[in-house]
Amino acid sequence: MFTGIITDMGEIRALETRGDLRARIGTGYDMSGVDMGASIACDGVCLTVVDKGPDWFDVDVSAETLSKSNLDTWAEGRKVNLERSLRVGDELGGHIVSGHVDGLAEVVGVEDEGDSMRVRLRAPDALAKFIAPKGSVALNGTSLTVNEVEGAVFGINFIPHTKQVTTWGRVAVGDKVNLEIDTLARYVARLAESV
Repeated sequence: MFTGIITDMGEIRALETRGDLRARIGTGYDMSGVDMGASIACDGVCLTVVDKGPDWFDVDVSAETLSKSNLDTWAEGRKVNLERSLRVGDELGGHIVSGHVDGLAEVVGVEDEGDSMRVRLRAPDALAKFIAPKGSVALNGTSLTVNEVEGAVFGINFIPHTKQVTTWGRVAVGDKVNLEIDTLARYVARLAESV
C-alpha cells in the first residue's frame, strides 16, 4: 500500500528486454535500507525490487503490466515518480493507493493559473463514473484532488511544489498517464449497483 505522496524522482538508467522488461532505476533512496523483494511504486505501478546497488534498483515489468500502464513508453533518461510502501505508523498524507493501475488517462489540456498549473485529462469511459469533484485519484502515482468533472474529462490543479518534486512539471498534451481510481469510490459504486 502507498499514499500517493512522491518521495523521490528516479531516472531510468537501463532497459533490457528478456522474457519480461528489466528496468534499472537510479534513486536518491538509501538502498541499504530497502530489502530485496520490497515494493516500490514507480509512476504509480507497484513493482518488486529484484536487484539493487547503492543508488539504484532493478525491477521486472511483465507483459500484463506493460499492457495496462504507460511503462511501455519508458526510455533511458526518463524521470519517474517513486514512493516506497507504507510502514505501520507512517503518516497517510495522500489517500490509500494500491499501485494497481486501472487504466490510462490522456492529458487534453495544460495551462498556467497563477503559480499553479491546471491539467485536464480524459479518463476511459469505464472509469469516468468513479471520478468525482473533490474526490481523489492517483495519476502516475501522485495522490491528487479532482477539481471538476465534465463527462469523462476531469481537471487537476498542480501547485509549484508538486511540479518541482514530481514529473508533473514536464507534462504535455497527449501524454498518457497511469490512472488509479480511489478504492473507496470503487466500493461505493459497487454497493450502489447492488441496491
